[in-house]
Amino acid sequence: MEAYTGFAEVYDLFMDNVPYEQWAEYITGLLREYGVEDGLVLDLGCGTGTMTELLAEAGYDMIGIDQSEEMLEEALEKKEASGHDILYLCQDMREFELYGTVRAIVCVCDSMNYILEEEEILDILSAAAYNYLDYDGLFIFDLNTEYKYREILGEQTIAENREEGSFIWENYYDEAQRINEYQLTLFVKEKEDIYRKFEETHYQRAYSLDTVRNLVERSGLRLLHMYDAFTREPAREDSERIYVICQREKTDKGEQI
Repeated sequence: MEAYTGFAEVYDLFMDNVPYEQWAEYITGLLREYGVEDGLVLDLGCGTGTMTELLAEAGYDMIGIDQSEEMLEEALEKKEASGHDILYLCQDMREFELYGTVRAIVCVCDSMNYILEEEEILDILSAAAYNYLDYDGLFIFDLNTEYKYREILGEQTIAENREEGSFIWENYYDEAQRINEYQLTLFVKEKEDIYRKFEETHYQRAYSLDTVRNLVERSGLRLLHMYDAFTREPAREDSERIYVICQREKTDKGEQI
């Protein structure tokens, strides 16, 4: 699982086309639908804290976890500017630890696709099920799909040129391994006619809908829905992104599972 390093300081510059506000509205709608209207929420794989800030603005007490110190430095600058009381922790999401339970965990912007082993996905879900979610607490995560990697991203090169910089994003999808390799090259303007070059390689894995169902079932969480992203429609084989909504339940005796 690759951490963002030099790319962190320019991440937001090249992600400014992502409709984070709309994504946050969708996520808060899901949370409130199941009674999570306030309280502690964990943003797992929070990156530079854009979604964390939006959820804090929506009234949640936020914790953000990311393993990249560089990304968290950017998040802390946003926290200082906004004044939101957000706790940021530098941890690997595969082995995260909290001081207590939270009402919900969200893990979006395809952070779970960076987890390349099924058993590590299972470990994350199981930790939520048995350690870190309140009764009836929610775990909401999104995933890029096999269809998206195979039909849309795979073997594609995406490039963009701007006044402040440019990027080249090359994709290579191994269908047998279900691994998409991203090769990112960025040129960021520092001063007149001088650009700094960043290069990073990242890997994401595609998980089938059946695999996701099986992992949630094994984790001890209850699978509520798998939605085609930003809708309330069931996930399809040709969905590009899906949202998975799980819940931690009580046993019949009133104890947590």
